[in-house]
Amino acid sequence: MAMPRLLYGTAWKKEATGDLVLKALKAGFRGVDTAAQPRHYNEALVGAGIKEAISKGIVKREGIFIQTKFTPVGGQDLHNMPYDPKASLEEQVHASVASSLAHFTFGDSADAYIDSLVLHSPPSDHFSDLLKVWKALETYVPHRIRQLGISNTDLHVVNRLCTSPDVGVRPAVVQNRFYPATRWETDLRAYCRTQRIVFQTFWTLSGNPGLLRSAPVRKLAESANTSAPVALYALVLGLEGTTILDGTQSETHMAEDLKVTEIVDGFAQSEDGRASWVACLDGFKALIGEPE
Repeated sequence: MAMPRLLYGTAWKKEATGDLVLKALKAGFRGVDTAAQPRHYNEALVGAGIKEAISKGIVKREGIFIQTKFTPVGGQDLHNMPYDPKASLEEQVHASVASSLAHFTFGDSADAYIDSLVLHSPPSDHFSDLLKVWKALETYVPHRIRQLGISNTDLHVVNRLCTSPDVGVRPAVVQNRFYPATRWETDLRAYCRTQRIVFQTFWTLSGNPGLLRSAPVRKLAESANTSAPVALYALVLGLEGTTILDGTQSETHMAEDLKVTEIVDGFAQSEDGRASWVACLDGFKALIGEPE
């Protein structure tokens, strides 16, 4: 399944996770992002929410893009994790993937699969450790895991994953914060585009109060008759090669945010909206230092 432009983010939803996932799928989300990291996610309830949506006929398994993560020890709660922290890196990966596949089994366990599995962050400063994790993950591709990715990383690491002769499965996605402290990852996103790697943004709204108030966002919101958050999402998608994690807990906002496709596919391509879209996108790119 192709990766949707918006994925529903499930971090910090706690006991409400399953209900919110069900509501997101009802609203029209077709991508869900989670992690095998009980410290910040409840992967089991994500699976339960998806299972309920399937049982109610809202969606079929093949119509949902499920993305989860392997989280190294440094990002885990040592008293609640899906593997033994004293085990080897490879054993940690296998235990984590097994727990995730169990959560996303909706019929025959032999048919369970994950669309995208992201390394939550490099396990250490040593590329050799990252390579051990990556090679263990590669053993599941393409039958149990369709693609691999990495999060919370930098251009140097992504380049090594793309160029190392020891890597058999190149990353298909990079998931990083989109905010001023990293200059909106301009260089990394440019590299990802050349490598046909999707860049997933998070903290897209909460990390950018200035952009939400900016002239290009306000102008697009007015011209396209939408809200500032949806206008910001549209402009981020306009950067090309991007998708967005959306973690709203509001059913109203879920439905509203999904209208971003109407802006990108409709308003931006229309005879009346094209000039306004181009002007807003150019202004937005200038604000974040995006090369023309």
